Amino acid sequence: MPIIKSAKKRVKVSEKATLRNVKTKRTLRVALKEFAAALQNGKEAEIVKAERAALSAIDQAAKKDVIHKNKAARKKAQVAAQAKAKGVKLAKAPAKKATAKPIAKKPAAKKPAAKTAAKKAPAKKPAAKK
Repeated sequence: MPIIKSAKKRVKVSEKATLRNVKTKRTLRVALKEFAAALQNGKEAEIVKAERAALSAIDQAAKKDVIHKNKAARKKAQVAAQAKAKGVKLAKAPAKKATAKPIAKKPAAKKPAAKTAAKKAPAKKPAAKK
């Protein structure tokens, strides 16, 4: 058991992270198994729903660094290829309307008064004595 306060905190933090990662991995595995089962049944609506859930689970796992981003890309490609082989096309979700928020403009900064006097020419050095 750690004695130093920071080491005790690291133990707590790592335990919480481990639980979170285990949950994410489990969700990913379940989603992929449900997708495989849906492919076996062959019902298009079920396949689309399972595919969407699987892709979402893969994205979540990659976002939380549970799996590497390249592995996530590979898995997503495999899921899409399997669905395509069954003749199922994933319908895109309806696009959300972007609500434009008014941009708050910063108050204009006051410009310093312009200098009207030009710089004086530098004074000439006296000629060197012989």
